[in-house]
Amino acid sequence: MPDIPSSFDQLQTPCFLVDVDIVKKNAEKMQERCKKLGVKLRPHMKTHKTTEAGEILTNGTKQRIVVSTLNEAEFFADNGFDDILYAFPLTEDKINRCKALTKRLNQFHVMTDSFYGIDILEKSPPHNGHWSVYLKVDCGYGRAGVVWNDPESIKLAQRIANSSSIDFQGIYTHEGNSYDSKGSKQIKEKGQTNVERLVEFRKKLEVSGITCKEYGVGSTPTCNQADQYMAQVTEIHPGNYVFNDAQQVSVGSCTEDDIACRVATRIVGHYPHRNQMLIDCGFLGLSEAGKEQLPGGYCTFQGHPNLK
Repeated sequence: MPDIPSSFDQLQTPCFLVDVDIVKKNAEKMQERCKKLGVKLRPHMKTHKTTEAGEILTNGTKQRIVVSTLNEAEFFADNGFDDILYAFPLTEDKINRCKALTKRLNQFHVMTDSFYGIDILEKSPPHNGHWSVYLKVDCGYGRAGVVWNDPESIKLAQRIANSSSIDFQGIYTHEGNSYDSKGSKQIKEKGQTNVERLVEFRKKLEVSGITCKEYGVGSTPTCNQADQYMAQVTEIHPGNYVFNDAQQVSVGSCTEDDIACRVATRIVGHYPHRNQMLIDCGFLGLSEAGKEQLPGGYCTFQGHPNLK
């Protein structure tokens, strides 16, 4: 491992810088928020992908996390984490790796939103005979998940609940539509709508004789701005809050003081005739997702809001 530079001047650029004190502060605020609401926290690991941040976000327990890839699941399992939810619709090519994780961990959960997913799980049960399964629900984001008010969604839940090789854990929705918000008020409105829709779906399941052990919602904006309505669910699963970023500030999720990360880059060229400078960092080192969403283009320059 290379020596850690003793000053900024010695940094190899571009590089990613993290203020660990702010990471800890962000984690403590979310943990305290969950405590006040009476809900469990299942932090998402996909933003940081590190054991160090994972321990901070789980308050040292290394329990109850969510991941978006099997590489992430295996990495955290290798490093002593347990109660891992693989929160992505399952396909047959992933079954053997999931079975291995089920055998290694005390609790490993998978997710589905289709009859196809149930078919492949039933065709290849794990060593203990039962998969632990969450049903993904679309409460308005329009990406993955069964539609919250579609009668066919109830039929899929019934199939899961009645399966002899599945232990139905509950329902899960990602509130990705919160990223379209402009300010705290809109974030809370969208968050409340998502919670109300998930709760309504859960009640329909209960009428059909299906019990949900867990019913969770999550996105960093809605969880950063969580209000009392969030107490209606059992768990939340934000992830980006570990660092927060310029996008979170732009939608009203947090303030600049909550951002725990920076990308350091050097000016490598200056071209006065066209009023431009060249830096040694492109959008792959920043975030293409920020294009045309931030005042500075792909990013914002700390202390220099006029640059873009």
